[in-house]
Amino acid sequence: MSELSYLEKLLDGVEVEWKTLGEVAKVQRGASPRPIAQFITDDDDGIPWIKIGDTEPGSKYVQKTEQKITKDGAKKSRVLSKGDFIISNSMSFGRPYILNIAGAIHDGWASISNFGDTLIPDFLYHYLASDSVQNYWLSRINSGSVSNLNADIIKTLLVPIPCPDNPEKSLAIQSEIVRILDKFTALTAELTAELTAELTARKKQYNYYRDQLLSFDEGEIEWKTLGEVAEIGTGSHDTQDAIASGDYTFYARGREPLKLNVFDFDETAIITAGDGAGVGKVFHYAEGKYALHQRAYRIAPREVMKPRFVYHCIASHFYAYIQKASVSSSVTSLRRPMFLNFPMPVPSLTEQTRIATILDKFDTLTSSITEGLPREIELRQKQYEYYRDLLFSFPKPETTSH
Repeated sequence: MSELSYLEKLLDGVEVEWKTLGEVAKVQRGASPRPIAQFITDDDDGIPWIKIGDTEPGSKYVQKTEQKITKDGAKKSRVLSKGDFIISNSMSFGRPYILNIAGAIHDGWASISNFGDTLIPDFLYHYLASDSVQNYWLSRINSGSVSNLNADIIKTLLVPIPCPDNPEKSLAIQSEIVRILDKFTALTAELTAELTAELTARKKQYNYYRDQLLSFDEGEIEWKTLGEVAEIGTGSHDTQDAIASGDYTFYARGREPLKLNVFDFDETAIITAGDGAGVGKVFHYAEGKYALHQRAYRIAPREVMKPRFVYHCIASHFYAYIQKASVSSSVTSLRRPMFLNFPMPVPSLTEQTRIATILDKFDTLTSSITEGLPREIELRQKQYEYYRDLLFSFPKPETTSH
């Protein structure tokens, strides 16, 4: 049975009436007491002050606020009750939230309230989040002179009311639609939790085997310093030298490499930034011709070492080493002596190759799961959106345009 026929079966021939949101609910713009700083308070009897920063990505509810305003400030604002809706009218406009707290909203929000006898809150939430409604907001803003989603536009939104002459049956139909959509939401959350747990388990497994493979008993192998088994140095370029479409990879101080039309080295080396974000944690593996930033370091292993083995040793243990060696609580920059003195195990080249091959396979597996996680979640989210839009495909009168 198709999803559309399921909706038809659910409706069972009953009438669907379309009303504007302004007819079935109270829609109002928020208000801000000014200057707002004079009304912010830490008092226990303060009123929660709801801002866009109090919403969490993907969340349906506003659970708490960082700030409160005084009762006098609340009188100059718009105070809402638990269960009321708010919609942002500027940033991320059109995204609905349900209040799980009472609180006051500023003029960057619009509120929807007093719809309890006609609409189930979760039914209204799923509908407001649907593509058709979001596209409606866009069409109204793009076709007019306004640049934000104001209360007057929100009031014009047409809302389907199944079986309007029988409120009990109407709410039952709405409840069934909510049940189906909530099931998809729960399945998405379950999948996210399962995949995240799988990724965590794989990473723990990888870390365990990596530590085992890179641990050597005293006297089992020879130990040298990194300075003895690799050439270590910096580049000569600055970030401003980068160009959009250069021929060679340019390793700078950021996580993502840039481009240049000239190269400094033609070799296999491990690259890391000397300062900036991720210092001592982010490593690149360079093969062939590349350019290097003046505050990025290259570690080019000599013939006694396999480059991939050196890469895994450094990526696994270097950060802990510099943390331990540093006199401060955090390491913000690296200097050449830190690299020179880093202890390196030197097993046979055959053993280095064996260890590096195993760790490379674990790297590939972990990366595959890491990349697959958001893809799987995105597919499940699209599935939810597909069914949501079908379940809100209520028949409309031919004269209705929306």
